[in-house]
Amino acid sequence: MDYILEERATRLGEYIVENNATVRAAAKEFGISKSTVHTDVSERLKKINPSLYKSVRKVLDFNKAERHFRGGIATREKYKSLKKEDSAN
Repeated sequence: MDYILEERATRLGEYIVENNATVRAAAKEFGISKSTVHTDVSERLKKINPSLYKSVRKVLDFNKAERHFRGGIATREKYKSLKKEDSAN
């Protein structure tokens, strides 16, 4: 495996664990696609650093379990702001 890919996978894993980041947030921070982040932390990192992989997996599993709440909150906020705009007009 290429050293650059190993380094990137390790840095992504560390970033996700330190910041409790989502795949999307990590992708934005590193300027790469979500699928690249997912491949790096789920396939490459598992082979490179299994203990870091387990920590990353915990964060990503938590984020996945929580995402439907975040979506509901975002939708609620959207309609609150639309309601405020309508009442202001």
